[in-house]
Amino acid sequence: MDAIVETRTQGQPDFTAIKTKQKATWEDGDYHGFATYMHDGAVEILNSWDLAGVKTLLDVGCGSGQTAIPAALKGMRVTGVDIAENLIAMARELAAVTQLDAQFDVGDAEALPYADRSFDAVISLIGAMFAPRPERVVAEFARVLKPGGKLCMANWTPASMPAKMFKCCSEVVAPPPGLASPVLWGDEATIRERLAEHFTDIKLTRKNYPQWHYPFDEHELIELFRHKFGPVKRAFDMASPAQAKSLHEKLFHVYRDSSETSNGIMTITGGEYLDVSAVRR
Repeated sequence: MDAIVETRTQGQPDFTAIKTKQKATWEDGDYHGFATYMHDGAVEILNSWDLAGVKTLLDVGCGSGQTAIPAALKGMRVTGVDIAENLIAMARELAAVTQLDAQFDVGDAEALPYADRSFDAVISLIGAMFAPRPERVVAEFARVLKPGGKLCMANWTPASMPAKMFKCCSEVVAPPPGLASPVLWGDEATIRERLAEHFTDIKLTRKNYPQWHYPFDEHELIELFRHKFGPVKRAFDMASPAQAKSLHEKLFHVYRDSSETSNGIMTITGGEYLDVSAVRR
């Protein structure tokens, strides 16, 4: 597959404003409730990563702890970081309920609040890919990892259902000009180029998000996204009546074309992601 070119317009984007909007978007809705339907798949992906021997692990873009808490249950000393304060609060609450000694911090993937060489492994499940400056994210991954440390990521590909969904939403809420698309993290040539300076033994595999099921139809799925998933919620909130109708129709077709339904259970089959594994030089 040819590399997708990262294009930027002239002039420097206002990254402070961009991050403020991103933070508000991910804090909107109810991501913890939304992610309930993806939890089993998240654990399966975590279990597929080779984290043998890892004692200290950082989960970047941890949300409310979908992978961080299961990792802590495996006995690793886990730290989770996310830009959304309400999700970090939820992660702390869940960790307390299960009496886990896990740390959760509000923070920025582009400026991680940790010392150099702090972790044996860094993971990110559909999280760090949304930070606006990928070069800074990679530099921070490298900085906080110990030499020989492991990086594992799962990133939506440009062909995935979520990528198509975000494209529909961008017709209502246009992304800031000059930024690379988040789904470039799911393009093999792009990510090899990004990681090459700091990482070796880069392994990339396209996979489908496992165990992604909903006990309802496409219209109900739109309502779930509309009320609980920040980016889609924001798009509907900002849409005119005509735009909202068009967005509803487009999402219906995206979800239908990316799923199979049997016995009232809708399974997402278009959840393609790029599984990333690399070792810190």
